[in-house]
Amino acid sequence: MISESSRVPSRTGGGAAFAAWRQPRAVLWAAVTVVALGFLVALEIAARHYGERGPITDQAREVIFAPKSGTVLYASMALMLVVLSWRQRFMAVGAAIGIDLVFWLVRWVVGAEMMFGNGALLVTLSCAVIALTRRTGGERALLLKGVALALLLVTGRKTGYTWLLITSETRPMVLDQYVAAADHALGNPSWVAGRIVEATGTVGAHVLEFVYIQLAVAAVAVALYQLRNVASERRFPRHHVVRTFLAVGLLGPGIYMIFPVVGPIFAYGADGGSWALADLWPNVPPPVDVPQPMPFDGFTPRNCMPSLHTAWATTIFIHSRKGPRALRFAGTFWLIATLGATLGFGYHYGADIVAGVVFTLSIETALRSQARGWDRRGILLAAYGAVVFGALLFSYRFLSTEMAAYPWAFGPLVVLALCSMIYGYVRTTRQWDREPAPVHLPAPRREPQPELV
Repeated sequence: MISESSRVPSRTGGGAAFAAWRQPRAVLWAAVTVVALGFLVALEIAARHYGERGPITDQAREVIFAPKSGTVLYASMALMLVVLSWRQRFMAVGAAIGIDLVFWLVRWVVGAEMMFGNGALLVTLSCAVIALTRRTGGERALLLKGVALALLLVTGRKTGYTWLLITSETRPMVLDQYVAAADHALGNPSWVAGRIVEATGTVGAHVLEFVYIQLAVAAVAVALYQLRNVASERRFPRHHVVRTFLAVGLLGPGIYMIFPVVGPIFAYGADGGSWALADLWPNVPPPVDVPQPMPFDGFTPRNCMPSLHTAWATTIFIHSRKGPRALRFAGTFWLIATLGATLGFGYHYGADIVAGVVFTLSIETALRSQARGWDRRGILLAAYGAVVFGALLFSYRFLSTEMAAYPWAFGPLVVLALCSMIYGYVRTTRQWDREPAPVHLPAPRREPQPELV
């Protein structure tokens, strides 16, 4: 008789750890972590190559030096607080405010730049240390997830800054002439919105500017509602707004490298300086000429196609639909105001907006499908969205002259493509809401049986 233990690896000690690492979920998270760290290191090296700080060093400096945005640091800390009890939340907020008061006093004495937010970052990092040294098991995992969620929001913002630097340094030629020509099929909405914003005066401009700048804060407000039960349930929901927010920010800049565009206020407006084709925005629509790539300066980001502000505002709108009336109203307002700002300030063309919405719905569908266990309808709709998005970019680049010459044909086609994606998303998600998500139970463990020889 041959003992079965001589053929089956031990499941105690190191064998148990190895078996745990063989689980698909553990392997997936390990791979994601390695890829993310490698990506950050690569961006750090690229930024250093161009004489700028990368996302890693830029974030590390904010532990001591004045942050760029204290609001984002406090908003990110708020995400981490969802895993804590109410007593711990009050203690964390009090500690953050106290630390910031000390930093403010020191900066005031030495005459340094004034900004808050160091306290929020230090409290978030302290919670990571507490999780590793004072917590075990599920408590440790939950607190580390909360800290990771907070740091991902901050790191995503820093990563975005570095991406914008890389686009301006590596893409000397921009494709604004193609997008401006294609935009004739949509009626040049940026020029129309620009004149409307000018007519509203300074009040309207300030409101739109606030909405445009504080987009991350609106996302955190929606996230706090979706994650409000994490502390009591001891787990995160399978899908929430932060997942889509981060995915959009990760994938979007890659499109910038393929389709670099600076925007109407730069290519056709006063902000472009000597690099602008003419000072036409927002009073005179650009003429329809034969489009061609045009050189532009080395510091303006090529961050128009697709409009990620529109993508993020669409994400906020989608995830606010199941909230209370006030949250639904805020999500609708944020979407409308963001569209008004992106077009009315001359930062984007109408074609960017359409591409941004399709881009978001495709990502949102894919993530929701993954959360349900790779639902077939979701996969098909996400693939359809990717095809529509690719067709839009192809049309803007290679059919822009025809789009300007036949706006009565191409304009409705672009709108129809957008509406088809919206309809598909609404129809699919309503079907999902009527059906419970499938529960995937682990396969039963089979005990090894001895063999007789």
